[in-house]
Amino acid sequence: MRRSALVAAVVLLLTGTASAVSSAPAPGGRPISPPQGRPTATGTGGAVASVDGLASRTAMRVLRDGGNAVDAAVAAAAVLGVTEPFSCGIGGGGFMVVHRAGGGVSTIDHRETAPQAFFPRVFINPNTGNPIPFEAAVTSGLSVGVPGTVRGWEEALRRYGTAPLGDLLRPAIRIAQRGFTIDEPFAAGIEDNLERFRAFRSTRELFLTANGDVPSVGSVHRNPDQADTLRRIARSGPDAFYRGPIAGAIVDAVRNPPKVRSTNLRIRPGLMRRSDLLDYDATSRRPTAISYRGFDIYGMAPPSSGGSTVGEALNILEGLRLGESSREETLHRLIESERLAFADRNAYVGDPEYVDVPLDGLLDQDFADVRRREIGFRAAQGIVPPGNPFAFDEAGPGRAPRMSVEHEGRSTTHLTVSDRDGMVVSYTFTIEQIGGSGIVVPGHGFLLNNELTDFEFEPPHPNAPAPGKRPRSSMSPTIVFRGDRPVLALGSPGGATIITTVLQVLVNYLDLGMTLPDAIAAPRVSELNDGVTLAEPAFLASPVARELKERGHDFEAIDELGIVAAVRFFDDGRVQAATEPVRRGGGSALVEERG
Repeated sequence: MRRSALVAAVVLLLTGTASAVSSAPAPGGRPISPPQGRPTATGTGGAVASVDGLASRTAMRVLRDGGNAVDAAVAAAAVLGVTEPFSCGIGGGGFMVVHRAGGGVSTIDHRETAPQAFFPRVFINPNTGNPIPFEAAVTSGLSVGVPGTVRGWEEALRRYGTAPLGDLLRPAIRIAQRGFTIDEPFAAGIEDNLERFRAFRSTRELFLTANGDVPSVGSVHRNPDQADTLRRIARSGPDAFYRGPIAGAIVDAVRNPPKVRSTNLRIRPGLMRRSDLLDYDATSRRPTAISYRGFDIYGMAPPSSGGSTVGEALNILEGLRLGESSREETLHRLIESERLAFADRNAYVGDPEYVDVPLDGLLDQDFADVRRREIGFRAAQGIVPPGNPFAFDEAGPGRAPRMSVEHEGRSTTHLTVSDRDGMVVSYTFTIEQIGGSGIVVPGHGFLLNNELTDFEFEPPHPNAPAPGKRPRSSMSPTIVFRGDRPVLALGSPGGATIITTVLQVLVNYLDLGMTLPDAIAAPRVSELNDGVTLAEPAFLASPVARELKERGHDFEAIDELGIVAAVRFFDDGRVQAATEPVRRGGGSALVEERG
């Protein structure tokens, strides 16, 4: 369906009803005020769940005007790159899980890659032999992976879409040009990165006031450079990003970061070349698949650890009757299953193009049965060792496990979309830390990722750096089926806690019988096998937290874990889009026809 009318309707919807803010009009129209979002919507037809009202409304208009779920997901993702620039954008990458309307599940890996000049000890200080400080690696050209988002959109639309990429980018272009009202999360993203953003001329000019401060909530953010970049991609296709002036500007920003003279930060240059961008490819991978209590659960395979770790933890829980247990016993078993699954994830998962990942073993029910026997009445203490999935895998005789240090950032964003014909998209994408590398590409208006800090800094390890390698991720876009019918699709941001967030929502919904909104809203815990269990304040204030402490669980407070966006499918044909009611200000859920 090549219709400019489809996107013209989206643009009209996004701009025609917007109220002006107290700011001078932008060239080409008034600034756009995000609509008030609702965390839950139930009805029929297509459904959209995301963190942002403008993105959700863009996707819904694409659906209502004849586009499918992939079209809508790409259009919404482009908008999120404008309105949520500290979490995602064309300077990053992601993973998309797609259920095709005619049946079958496939995935698109557009994770960032290391430049060809990378090498295993790239993050080791040659003078000391020690890893460079993590914070110094983040804010540098050295951390920037070759962006995959634009190629990912191209591949998704080539395989499954009906609308041209150029048309689907128009709403994002209009929002970037006209501007939008800054809310508290946007301002907080700048506040959290103030020293880093002040360190780069281009970043300072785009996101800070003339005095180098955080702009006020309620003021307007405009990004005409980003609008122009998206126009070039819309006009000339993804090659406009991976070659020519945009590619040259990316490489220059990586190799010669646009730092200000006054910064006290030591900002290392990166190793990217134009050929790295030219050679980038998005790839299709087989999803992970497990059976759990009569449901089939599909996720993202390596280099993401999401599908394997969620799947292993569920396999461990499969032999336990969670719905018949006390709340204390259920949460104890959940936390311990996370601890064991993360021990194996940390030791064995990396880019399958470079290492033999024992994926079949990690997802083997017999392996999970062995791991389950390690769960006792009391919490395991310290860091538990990994098991031996190679004994249950055909990948080879195995290797000595290597423990890892978890540094993955808690930024990222997720959206879930379905259409009236039965296509479902679960899509997680990111620039890694909140604010990525901190480097805005001069003249082009988008932040570059710091994805390469997801590598293990000290080799050897399955996730050690290598030329062209994709770093391990925790992104966990997931779709659940009963038979051939989708039941639930979901995902979340949150770095390594993405895995535990998705897992806990699945257990809440599938085992404990919660409604989807309640499963999302429930207080969360997260055990990453690093010596302490993260827990939200509402959980720590509950009686069950005290009971678990008596069993030896050690908790550390964290403001929030994850920001879920999900769609549920009822047997009678209704759909329910559900997002967070409170976390990060709440999300935006829409359905085509409310009912």
